[in-house]
Amino acid sequence: MSRKETYLGDVQDVNGTTVSIVLSKKSLTGFVYIDGQGYRVGQIGSFIRIPVGFIDLFGIISQVGARAIPEGHEDSQVHGNRWMTVQLIGEGPRNGVFQRGMSQYPTIGDEVHLVSEKELNNIYGQPDKPYFVKLGHISNAESIPALVDVNKLVTRHSAVVGTTGSGKSTTVASIMNCLSDNEKYPSSRIIMLDIHGEYGQALKEKANIYKINGDTASKLKEKELHIPFWALNFDELCEISFGEFNNEKDKNIVMERVHKYKLDSLTKRPRKGASADALSVDSPIPFSIHHLWYELFVEVFGTYYKGREGRPIDNLAYEIDANGNELKGNPIEGVPPIFKNVVTEAGEEKINYLPGNLNLGKQVLLLGTKLRIPRYDFIFKPKNWLPDKNGDVVQDLDSLLNNWIGTEKSTTILDLSGVPPDILQTTIGVLLRLLYEALFWARNLSQGGRHRPLLVVMEEAHTYLNDDFKGMASKIVQRIVKEGRKYGIGAMIVSQRPSEINPTILSQCGTFFALRLTNSSDRGHITSALSDNLDGLTSMLPILKTGEAIILGEAVKLPMRTTIVAPPKSNRPDSQDPIVYDEVPLEDSINPGGWGIKMEAEPNFEELVETWRAQNPKIDKIR
Repeated sequence: MSRKETYLGDVQDVNGTTVSIVLSKKSLTGFVYIDGQGYRVGQIGSFIRIPVGFIDLFGIISQVGARAIPEGHEDSQVHGNRWMTVQLIGEGPRNGVFQRGMSQYPTIGDEVHLVSEKELNNIYGQPDKPYFVKLGHISNAESIPALVDVNKLVTRHSAVVGTTGSGKSTTVASIMNCLSDNEKYPSSRIIMLDIHGEYGQALKEKANIYKINGDTASKLKEKELHIPFWALNFDELCEISFGEFNNEKDKNIVMERVHKYKLDSLTKRPRKGASADALSVDSPIPFSIHHLWYELFVEVFGTYYKGREGRPIDNLAYEIDANGNELKGNPIEGVPPIFKNVVTEAGEEKINYLPGNLNLGKQVLLLGTKLRIPRYDFIFKPKNWLPDKNGDVVQDLDSLLNNWIGTEKSTTILDLSGVPPDILQTTIGVLLRLLYEALFWARNLSQGGRHRPLLVVMEEAHTYLNDDFKGMASKIVQRIVKEGRKYGIGAMIVSQRPSEINPTILSQCGTFFALRLTNSSDRGHITSALSDNLDGLTSMLPILKTGEAIILGEAVKLPMRTTIVAPPKSNRPDSQDPIVYDEVPLEDSINPGGWGIKMEAEPNFEELVETWRAQNPKIDKIR
């Protein structure tokens, strides 16, 4: 290929990585042919190269036209000249391997050339390398695969952002399908936090799906999600169980009781790695919160017979039922004891409140309520992980972690759609902390993050990583994105509102999959978080087609506008928009209804109320 064919113009101004170019008069037609293929000259987002000695500098066109004239050149420019602004992004030896960063800059008069598809293929194309995954193809060059470097994608963190309807969920499903290829990556590990239960359908063949009240008979073969309360640290336990305390004294009383219960459990059942001297209130040691609650309830609300011998606690004044049995309640079921009222009248046996009663009434009642509500059973009654009175459990945390990140299936979907809204953020924080701490401390072991890295995918991240929230999820994710790279823990942030995500988290993402973004505030956050000066490229975000993304950052050699290959229809996320009127015949439609279908004769709203009350869309009829 002759240099004459690709020649565009000359460098006229250099300001850091921004280069201003005067187009050659031969390029004013706006269309050139190279190797029989036509190219539009001056397209925003297309690539140029500037030969400097034995090295080619590469850049992306960010602006074309009169406004591309550099400041101070307006009066001196020749009439009819056409200007172009380019952002430099990297360099490479002639016909060699491209690399990001600059070792030198162009000078005035250096020639600028168009980058042809053949040259792009030399830069992008290494499909035979096993650490590259193919997600689709370059939008303006279908023969060039869109390759992403797995090494940089996982440990350097990433973000998938796009407006609702831009193809965000389908893009995530495509990425997950590629990364969970057991033949290519037999030891890959991916945890997905699925807030709305969308991805079970898309990844059912490659993933274990854990859900609150999971339906084992369903096609997805859901398993029950359990998070043992005793694995939480004290702050997390308080947030989920007791709520806010009136003062530090009350909080310290509960802290001492929790520590005492854990110490008693460890004394009766020693566990490797734990000792009485090193035990803290945050140590993941099984203990019975049900019996702790019962003990606190008695001390807060209990009454006793004042005139009897012995300690007050040994003479509790229980109410009597019709059969003459004392109403002592049931700790495991969260049923509180019922005490007789205080009696001070003369001639009656005196009944008083227990001396030194605690000021924890609100907290104890809140915990008791949650122990009785089935929706909280995944934390407070985690089946094989539920401790008895002495702290004994059928299964320990090793089996829980093995289920999540140690099975033959590379992907685990934690479906959090059934988590009560009031504890959703704390629950996400707990899950992330458990995973992070487990891999952090096991970093030198075969199942640690260094030997077998873990990718954590966080769907709808703006709902719990919001900058306004100082919640536990945001804190632990900030720690993961800052330190996780060292220990083999990578994060993928998925959001439709990147402007609402904590800036610290977003700025640590090395790779961005930016789909269509119409909101200027969201685009601004993406532009400011990028390491490259690519304002011109991100200005294209509002006009991207559905399923099209601009991939920028460390996992790609050059920023690229990519058409993502969607999974088959049977393996797509359950996030499609409802069709108001479907042109496809009913028998061919993948949608259940619409305004164009005749309404059923007798609508059954009893089923509607049943799903509402069950807080579960899968009632018996649907199963």
